[in-house]
Amino acid sequence: MSIEIVIGLPHLNEGPILARARRLQQPMLISANALSSWSNRRGRREWTGWRLGQLANAYGLAALDLDSAGFVAMARYRGFPWSVDDYFRLASAFPFRRIASLDYCTETEVAADREEVLDRISRTIRANRDCRERAADLGLLDRLMPVIQGRRPSDYERCIDALWLSIQQGKVIGVGSMCRREIAGPEGLIAVIEQLDRILPAGVTLHAFGVKGSALPYLAPFSGRIASIDSQAYGVAARRDAYRRRVSKSDALVAEHMERWTHQQLVRLTEPPRRLRHQAVRSCSSFPANAWEAAIRHARAEIRDLIESGDLDHDEITDAWIEQWAADIYRAPFGDRGGKGEAAG
Repeated sequence: MSIEIVIGLPHLNEGPILARARRLQQPMLISANALSSWSNRRGRREWTGWRLGQLANAYGLAALDLDSAGFVAMARYRGFPWSVDDYFRLASAFPFRRIASLDYCTETEVAADREEVLDRISRTIRANRDCRERAADLGLLDRLMPVIQGRRPSDYERCIDALWLSIQQGKVIGVGSMCRREIAGPEGLIAVIEQLDRILPAGVTLHAFGVKGSALPYLAPFSGRIASIDSQAYGVAARRDAYRRRVSKSDALVAEHMERWTHQQLVRLTEPPRRLRHQAVRSCSSFPANAWEAAIRHARAEIRDLIESGDLDHDEITDAWIEQWAADIYRAPFGDRGGKGEAAG
């Protein structure tokens, strides 16, 4: 069983990139952000909906998957500009092969510390459940791809445990926060894949978002577990090439790099499998430095539980709210608290 190469498309405009994509006949992936419409009429950039007409240009492609644009949403907009209902209006407008659930990425650019990583895991769990409910309403459940998140291998296992009802024979699960990850190490790509391979039932496969091409020989031993990877790395190569040659980064140039990159990945799939030498995992202490830090951590843990249970929405928490919650905890001894807000007078 071979790992499938999915090509990330920058847009669906008719032209050299789409023409080359049709010729390559590889599965393609489009980000929700690439189909977004924006306005500056009120003095700030605001999301105004989807450019659904663009989807008519997707004819002739081997297959088209939809990604929720989690990293772009967090890094550029500090959250999703669209709701779950908005996202599924797009998802239901075209026969996408796979529809990735909304997820909250954990790369260091958007999750600087351990607490923020844990917050994002809880939000991802809740967003997956909300997406599953909406997909069921629209008859799209068979095409919904759950997406799990984390920094450590155990984080991804936590997502699997929480979403176990969504996992079934023949299901493809998306694995997020892979594109900036090293191959080796205790939190590396292979450590995560090995952990998932151990705990998932047979017949459940993985799609690894944004995996480096250089990782493919190391993923080859897991070809029965890894269904596919995707990347748009050729866009970076095209930008560098344009800069070096002092020419514009035209769609024609990008299309050339897209085809070259695709052939390189297909060749890599034929290389002999490689295995990493196992490394000892070092443990580190993470005890709070003081009572206020302990209160913040306690508040975050309570909020995460409420997000996962559905008592709070996955996208409504603010730093100010966390601090207020922590202040209630800080003012009361932990042993005396019966719940949030029951501070001693």
